[in-house]
Amino acid sequence: MLKLLTEWYHRHFTDPQVAMLAFLLLLGAAVLFFIGDIIAPLLAAIIIAYLLDGAVNALTRHRVPRFLAILITFSLFVLSLIVVLFILAPLLLRQATQFVLEIPRMFNEGQKILMQLPEKYPFISEQQVSELLLGIRNQITDFSQQVVSFSLSSVSDLLTYMVYLVVVPLLIFFFLKDKEKILAWFSGFLPRDRKLVSKVWNEMNGKIAGYVRGKFLEIIIVWLVSYITFLLFGLNYAVLLSFAVGISVLIPYVGAAIVTLPVAIVAYFQWGLTHDALYVMIAYGVIQFLDGNLLVPLLFSEMVNLHPAAIIVAVLLFGGLWGVWGVFFAIPLATLIHAVINSWPKKSVVDKPSHG
Repeated sequence: MLKLLTEWYHRHFTDPQVAMLAFLLLLGAAVLFFIGDIIAPLLAAIIIAYLLDGAVNALTRHRVPRFLAILITFSLFVLSLIVVLFILAPLLLRQATQFVLEIPRMFNEGQKILMQLPEKYPFISEQQVSELLLGIRNQITDFSQQVVSFSLSSVSDLLTYMVYLVVVPLLIFFFLKDKEKILAWFSGFLPRDRKLVSKVWNEMNGKIAGYVRGKFLEIIIVWLVSYITFLLFGLNYAVLLSFAVGISVLIPYVGAAIVTLPVAIVAYFQWGLTHDALYVMIAYGVIQFLDGNLLVPLLFSEMVNLHPAAIIVAVLLFGGLWGVWGVFFAIPLATLIHAVINSWPKKSVVDKPSHG
């Protein structure tokens, strides 16, 4: 066993290029795992600056001076942040609070419907219904406690968030302004001969930047179309539900299935089994169909060529490690792993000639 491990090590890690790439990957993983929470504002600033740099480059290609392009891009970012914080967030919070307050009424009405099932369907026992209701009641209690604890923690961490709202935008501005200086400083710590690292970076840079920007655009489009649709039908909690539909595109295949439940529940308890509820669900289905079959191919094309099973595994793995951020960056991280595997030197084992 030791001999096999030694041969495997010499086959893959004796090359200095491979050793450097492996060291950088392990160092990045260790930093994220051990101090990711501490440096979260720095990581957020780096990621946002990386994404905004695409807009800066687009403006400079149209002969806009770089510093002016940075000012325009950064100003639009700050304006968007203000809109989110002072208009969108309070509206979402208000509708979320109203929805939570409506849950007991929905549960009571749902309980009446479930208690009638044993009469209509004899193969369903009252004990099964009681156990189901008990489970639902426990889930509602846990959810309410989480909402309360989140509210309390939000109040206690309000000062920290206010500091982040000042520090992160400042970091973003300086990262955009001094991009070349920062990259030159960082490159000074790397060996001059770094062909393998450059190859991996070049392979994944365009794909990841394009994917994240495309995903952000997909969220906005799906969110706005869903909001307009729900508003036209007069569906309650249109802002909250459309936001959930937009965010659901972060989790391919699974997100759409999950968010269907709250949309169906709100439609049912608002209108019952009527044509209005049916029309809303049909419209919602059309939005999901157009997103998966028109918008996603249009935005991404062959940008991220990963198997659906690999995407789901990446979402589960990185989402379990880093929560919402892990879900958002699951596919870029999977793309990084894919790029490393493709760029990793392949050394064939040549059998030694036999004598005799």
